[in-house]
Amino acid sequence: MTFDFICPWCLIGKRNLDNALWQFAAARPDVSVQVRWRGAQLLSHLPSEGVPFKEFYVQRLGSESAVRARQAQVLAAARLAGMDLALDRIEVMPNTANAHRLLAGAMDKGSTGQLDNLLERVFAAHFQLGVNIGRQDVLLSLAESCGYDPEPLKALLRDDAAPYFGLHAESASFGVPGFLINGRLAQVGAQPVDWLLAALHGAVEDRQAAMEQRA
Repeated sequence: MTFDFICPWCLIGKRNLDNALWQFAAARPDVSVQVRWRGAQLLSHLPSEGVPFKEFYVQRLGSESAVRARQAQVLAAARLAGMDLALDRIEVMPNTANAHRLLAGAMDKGSTGQLDNLLERVFAAHFQLGVNIGRQDVLLSLAESCGYDPEPLKALLRDDAAPYFGLHAESASFGVPGFLINGRLAQVGAQPVDWLLAALHGAVEDRQAAMEQRA
């Protein structure tokens, strides 16, 4: 799944994916699903300290009424996914380059559960606590709270606001949230649970059909 930490639709998409994976595991315990997270920085031009959140969205959408309408849409979608977001707490639109570097660096340093916990905590820090996730001390503290040694991760972070490209530089071109199934882009956008569940079942059926053709 391609994502950025500042995109609420990515968090909503992740929650729906989690739900779909739970249902899929119950229906097909014989099939193992591996989820890979591909970071895609949306606003690479932001300074390392970020910019005022409210001013950013007023400039982006044109008016405060447009911002309120967009946020109402996001909050409603989040509630349907079982979450409450605290957009009113967010003061800074952060530069997410270091957050992506942190997560990428953590991928081979802990368990799958630790990685998912770190992903969740970075999302929560931004969307529920209103913390500036562009700050190195914040990121390293979150990593440590998930059981990671912060020292090797600290060496991956930068102070120059250099853009994050990561191992999958093409991910940004897919759009976020983007769902890639069996290596191919299946859909972009915060898809509902039913669609994701059907896509997982369809991917298994496609793979089984391909194996039968080769047999």
